[in-house]
Amino acid sequence: MSSPSGKWDARYLGPVPHDSIYYAKCMFGGVLACGITHAGITPLDVTKCNMQVNPGKFKGLVPGLKTIAAEEGAKGLWKGFGPTFVGYSLQGLFKYGLYEYFKDTYMNLAGEEASKQYKGAIWLAGSASAEFFADIALCPLEMTKVKIQTSPAGTFPIPMGKALAEMSKLRVETRYPFGSLIPLWSRQIPYTMAKFFFFEYIVGLFYGHVFTAPKETYGKPTQLGVTFASGYLAGVVCAVVSHPADSLVSLMGKPEHKGKGLGAIASEVGFGTLATKGLGTRVIMIGTLTGFQWWIYDSFKTAMGMGTTGGK
Repeated sequence: MSSPSGKWDARYLGPVPHDSIYYAKCMFGGVLACGITHAGITPLDVTKCNMQVNPGKFKGLVPGLKTIAAEEGAKGLWKGFGPTFVGYSLQGLFKYGLYEYFKDTYMNLAGEEASKQYKGAIWLAGSASAEFFADIALCPLEMTKVKIQTSPAGTFPIPMGKALAEMSKLRVETRYPFGSLIPLWSRQIPYTMAKFFFFEYIVGLFYGHVFTAPKETYGKPTQLGVTFASGYLAGVVCAVVSHPADSLVSLMGKPEHKGKGLGAIASEVGFGTLATKGLGTRVIMIGTLTGFQWWIYDSFKTAMGMGTTGGK
């Protein structure tokens, strides 16, 4: 599609123009992709967080699930569902919507030739810029979620409203609402850069070496299959890249780490433990999560006539 001026414009490279309505739809697609998927795997998240903060007690995914269910019942596996759903819906809104906006903006700033030559750098810059704002929206809910999930039974409110009120009341102790923003940035920005870069890169490999006809000649099931496979593989990379910072975010919620800096916690626990404890569970969780996020997002875009992401 040509731009109205006839000049090259990244906003007119797809099947529909990237106007404010397009970006708003991308934001809504991001809400669906992140809110639904993160909330849906709450039991895995509860177990993963407890494995990070209490590895002696929670020794693996299946044993951890059984321990939580035995001590707190099935409802214990769904602790933090509310702030997870709301927080990651907000995060997805900014993550996906602003990525599309920043990607187009940076491509236009670079120009046609440079945007082709340095498209990887544009993916990285666009995703990092989007995640910077997404994490500000996520942080208060993420801090609340972690506190709910890692507090011993009966020591912290589980309902979302009461938990948010308690976090605010204890703001000196919990550093609510933005006490975890820096470790969250350190976890999520590399994660999202990897997520979007490797997704776009792997999609390009599929259409460059496996499905070599023009992308638009393939049906929706094939395109969405490529989306899911690319998202899953990108998610595995994301999990490894962001796991040490994810462990730190979880450990900050432990009472014995009250008032300690990130460096002190990391030194006590050790980088090896931060990088590996709970990693297998997180690889399964994030790979599946990322694959379904991209599939939901691109399914929504396809339903709206906006086409799937990447491949050009």
